[in-house]
Amino acid sequence: MATHSSRSENKDAGEEDELRRRNPYEVLGIPSNSTDQEIKSAYRRMALRYHPDKNPDDPVAAEMFKEVTFAYEVLSDPENRRLYDTTGSEAVGPENEDLELDLSSLGAVNTIFAALFNKLGVQIKTTVSANLLGEALNGTVTTLPLMVGQVVSRKVEKQSAHFYSVTLTEEEAQDGLICKVHSSAKNKFKLLYFDQVENGGLSLALQEDSRKTGKLSTAGLYFFGFPVYRFDHRVNSRALSRDPETGFFKRLDAFQPFEITELKAGSHVFAVYGDNFFKSVSYTLEIFSSAPFGNEKESLRSTEAQIVSKRTELLKFEAEYHEVFAQFTEMASKCTGEVQEVRDSLQYHPVFSCFLDYIINK
Repeated sequence: MATHSSRSENKDAGEEDELRRRNPYEVLGIPSNSTDQEIKSAYRRMALRYHPDKNPDDPVAAEMFKEVTFAYEVLSDPENRRLYDTTGSEAVGPENEDLELDLSSLGAVNTIFAALFNKLGVQIKTTVSANLLGEALNGTVTTLPLMVGQVVSRKVEKQSAHFYSVTLTEEEAQDGLICKVHSSAKNKFKLLYFDQVENGGLSLALQEDSRKTGKLSTAGLYFFGFPVYRFDHRVNSRALSRDPETGFFKRLDAFQPFEITELKAGSHVFAVYGDNFFKSVSYTLEIFSSAPFGNEKESLRSTEAQIVSKRTELLKFEAEYHEVFAQFTEMASKCTGEVQEVRDSLQYHPVFSCFLDYIINK
């Protein structure tokens, strides 16, 4: 009897642990009020820890990697996160478009298929190589020192990165910093910023994917001492695909600030990651002071404040719209029923039937 009780308790404990792991915040080890950047940082840290490449033939790590991926896919999507926060629903699940691939871990055949899908217009989201992040965290990568204002042009291999360090004085830190990279429009790359950890290693803190702008692919990180926002068009596309009629209410959901707004005096590490499927990436990187762009920064701050205000207005308007629309739908349905009831009542009265049809159809 005691044995049976012990097994039951172990089973209950296992079920409780499974339920705990399904809570995406607990899986990532973060509070429920975490910012988008804190969610990303926690995911990268946990994914690196349990990545299959680092834990071969370890079923526990493999299961945890799935849980971590699931948690991130729930919390990285504004709509999914809002649904989970309001209902706690376990029905919230990952979507194919949110899957991030580590191209360095794919075989040649799978990489070819991914490249073909991308060529056909299917957006393939990629992540930085787990092996590269591990080397950075262990402090085994080589960094090239740069001066503020220096321009560098190089070629980085696919799924590899070039690391750069820049040391700021107090004055340079207060002036603000811009790091920009450009390449040809055919190339994909990621611009990365790393925090320095106690053991001398580097932990990925910010990531900006390149975007096509005319004949170039560009990416930039901006540290002005105030929030600088970026816009992920894919989030809005998902909202529109779910509900085209009200998708515009979610249009500004993807307008989110960089978590880091300023840099302190001292050494800082950036990296350019080659994100092409098969070929290397030729790029030009420049790190320069934002001091000469005072007017542009104030204009940016003012414009972004207006957009944030409009986002708040849209949230309020959405609630009002759905309330009024529900009332309209109810009244329209009631009106249709009343009209049909009058029709049914008078359909056998020759005079009123003709008169009613004339009034309704007029």
